[in-house]
Amino acid sequence: MEHFEAHHLCIGPEHLQGNGGRGRVVFVPGSLARTEHLAEHFEDVQVITNPRHLNVHLGTLRSGGLTVDVAAVPTGMGCPSLGIVITELIELGARRFLRVGSAGSLQPQVGIGDLVVATAAVRDEGASDAYVPREVPAVAHRDWIEALASAAGKLGELEHTFLGLVHTKDSLYGREFPVGPLAEENRRYMELLRGIGVLASEMESSHLFLVSSARGPDVSPLSVGRGLGSVIKSGTILAVIGDQDTWAPREVAAATEARAVAVAVQAALDLVAGEDGGAGLG
Repeated sequence: MEHFEAHHLCIGPEHLQGNGGRGRVVFVPGSLARTEHLAEHFEDVQVITNPRHLNVHLGTLRSGGLTVDVAAVPTGMGCPSLGIVITELIELGARRFLRVGSAGSLQPQVGIGDLVVATAAVRDEGASDAYVPREVPAVAHRDWIEALASAAGKLGELEHTFLGLVHTKDSLYGREFPVGPLAEENRRYMELLRGIGVLASEMESSHLFLVSSARGPDVSPLSVGRGLGSVIKSGTILAVIGDQDTWAPREVAAATEARAVAVAVQAALDLVAGEDGGAGLG
């Protein structure tokens, strides 16, 4: 788009520059509270407010001699809201996105307090239909999957971290719990997802993955370096704070989200270290 103006975020391309021309790594949680929690890990924090309260938090991460330019921006709830935020960020130059979200478990092995790294997402939402046909899968970028798994190991979270498929839906109460006139149909649908091993249910990842891959596909061979600025890389880590029967107590949910944030921050450091040719931070 020529002369693009980010009407919702109220920032310009200069705010997203950094990391050797690749742009800032942008954390995209759903909530403003989680955004502020992420920003507590940043140094040199600058907050740019906007009328929608999609406040943009800019800063840096520093560890082991590595400095990473980062941002955190809330996307709101659901794929349509996320699509607006991600599109504005892409138009302004961002190319690295990590969703730090919450989810409900779909498997008995995945309990409240666990973490889930999404490898791909079931497309039970309609927003991405405006970008690609239904046959196109919603897949996380491999570098984020690797970085998140590595970070979980470094922080001692492997026993409580699961890697696999997640479910992205449009309706929390209609689809997941379920409530309403289609309750029985929705209940059967969720049972089908359990039966094929989908780990958890959330509301944004499939659209994040598809907008990213549609706008900046990675078609490079494995021999090519990871730092290509034209490629848009997106990933997701989820804090499991409920299941179909219960919600976690607030203190348990907050502690689980804090652990997801810690893994996300380490993963961002490792992602950039890998792109710069390193083996990641110890």
